[in-house]
Amino acid sequence: MLAPEPLAETVPADMPPGAVLRLRLIGQMEAWTLSAEPVLPVGRKTRALLAIVALSAPRPALRGRLAELLWSRRPEEQARASLRQEIHRLLESLSPAGTDILTATRDHLTLRPGAAWVDVDQVMRASVDAPAALSLLDGDLLEDLSGLDPSFDSWLAVERERIRDHARNLAEALLRGLSDPDVTIPAAQQLLRIDRAHEGAWRALMKSHAARGERGMAIQAYDRCRAVLADLLDAAPSAETQKLLTEIRGPSGSRLPRRPPAPVPSPEEMEEPPLLAEAPQGVARGGAHIGVLPFTLIGGGEDYAHLGPGFAEEITAALSRFRWMFVASSSSLARFADENRDEVTIRRLFGLDYLLHGSIQIVRNRLRVTVRLLDLRQANQVVWARRFDRQSNDLLNLQDEIAAEVVAQTDPEILLIEARRVAARPHAATSAYHLVLRALVLINRLEREALVQAGALLREAIERDPDYASAHAWFAYWQTFMLGQHWADDAATALAEAERLADRAILLDPFDARGLTICGHVRAFLHRRLDEALMLHERALSLNPNLAMAWALSAVTHAYFGNVAEAERRNLRYKKLSPFDPFAFFFDAFFVLIHLMKTDYESAAAIGRSVVGMNPGFSAAYKPYLAALGYLGRTQEAAVVRKRLLSIEPDFSVARFLETTPMRREQDRAHFAEGLRRAGLPEQSGPASVAQDSRLVRL
Repeated sequence: MLAPEPLAETVPADMPPGAVLRLRLIGQMEAWTLSAEPVLPVGRKTRALLAIVALSAPRPALRGRLAELLWSRRPEEQARASLRQEIHRLLESLSPAGTDILTATRDHLTLRPGAAWVDVDQVMRASVDAPAALSLLDGDLLEDLSGLDPSFDSWLAVERERIRDHARNLAEALLRGLSDPDVTIPAAQQLLRIDRAHEGAWRALMKSHAARGERGMAIQAYDRCRAVLADLLDAAPSAETQKLLTEIRGPSGSRLPRRPPAPVPSPEEMEEPPLLAEAPQGVARGGAHIGVLPFTLIGGGEDYAHLGPGFAEEITAALSRFRWMFVASSSSLARFADENRDEVTIRRLFGLDYLLHGSIQIVRNRLRVTVRLLDLRQANQVVWARRFDRQSNDLLNLQDEIAAEVVAQTDPEILLIEARRVAARPHAATSAYHLVLRALVLINRLEREALVQAGALLREAIERDPDYASAHAWFAYWQTFMLGQHWADDAATALAEAERLADRAILLDPFDARGLTICGHVRAFLHRRLDEALMLHERALSLNPNLAMAWALSAVTHAYFGNVAEAERRNLRYKKLSPFDPFAFFFDAFFVLIHLMKTDYESAAAIGRSVVGMNPGFSAAYKPYLAALGYLGRTQEAAVVRKRLLSIEPDFSVARFLETTPMRREQDRAHFAEGLRRAGLPEQSGPASVAQDSRLVRL
């Protein structure tokens, strides 16, 4: 793909009358006057300020919102002082374009209407009748400003997705219904530039090449599609795409397999141990066995040769902090790190279930790390893959940062893979470890009957192994859902049992970070002992700073305290570590509460919509979402949400919320309660309310 023409060399044909500035926000940010004089601010935060104001136009940008986006970790007064300095720098930088381009008031910062040509505006105005501006979308929005501030990063992610969604929908509409291969091929290529994993565009490309008699190029398009899907989504082409390939190949062709064929080892090498098999001598209980191969270096030369083994060592050390995993030494695996490695031998020699491997590509000051997780028990199937793109200015910090994200994301992924594997063979899975795994699958469904079954499995796991710390911790975690959903038959007994289980888990294994943070959540959420809860969360994070669950559960504890900025910082850390966490329906609900407490009702409602969509049965997510709708005055949407909440908890009311919430500050409690009132929630519970539930707490 050709590089975009620099803005300085051309004046856009659609330049608004009276415009004095040209802004490029897609890709590397650029700013020019009409006379081609560069006016891009030097500082990254000054650039970000200009970008936010430009994307807000014609609406004014609130100063408070700007300060919050760019200095979320500073106290409000310091953030506003920093904002004043950046506004001064921005006005200085833009002065060659005219003094009236920006209007700064006490509360707002506004870009004068029509003062600037902005590439994003052109993309968003593109239509089926005038699609030319789609060619401007040749990179990510503000790709040189990532990592500026956690709040800014969250805002940027939403903006990027908004622009991509519009462009994708338009490109799909342009492709739809085309039949001429000469027209279809460039339309499909345009859609693939916007969304590389768009399988419909790949199929259109295959069909068009085949229609032109270019059978080899059609098959090549399939191969590229397969590689992209594996790299970006850890997926294989759909049955529809594979059927098309078979048709293109013709009767004599052979259909490519969905997955590479499994090797045919000897029975001694690959015999799968039964689920009932006891762990090797010296290992008390079951768990996943994993190894990390040194990463392959692509480019960079000898100066970077240390990176491959360095990444493997860092990830191995981080994985070893998870008590339920058994991690092989990466130096012992190093001799297998060649292109012709034999995974069968690796599994036989080291007893591994999973193998992590990856590559490091260095181009100038950019570093790309691609990581894949292989399930050695499933013909080396790729079960998880991620790509990390970073600036390579500080390689040591990059190594730590990427290793943290890799292990934070693989931990819940492997846990659920193991749980699903065990759930598929329930009659064979009767050890305490496997009973816990079966329970986790049921907990994640959050259906009443499934949750009751999960409790029975956890109880049986403890009966089988009374000293199994993990079983006690997960059983305490299970109690928080039973109580939070108002499904416990005897709330007082359940509260006492949750505390006993959590305390027992810590006693049995005081170095298990997951057990510690679950205990902290029980103390905060169920028993309102927030100081004790924070101590437990901090100990969990000191033992395993890459445990996403600990960041999320400590975040909501800080929210209960009223420490909103710290709560948001911690939940953003969870999200950065594990953006696709299997328990996201639970942890993302904390963002709804945080934004409600910040009085950012629009964000609270938007995130609430998303969270309840992930798991409609999770009652806690509805409550701050409903309160936000109350403040926004959206009565129709509130009525729907209220009905769903009361279908799960029929007796929930404003009075019950005030009796049971762990929120410590009176102003936070009153603020939340007023939102619920405005959303139409009844003040008092109905006649079915049970007095013994008065200690039951909610998010």
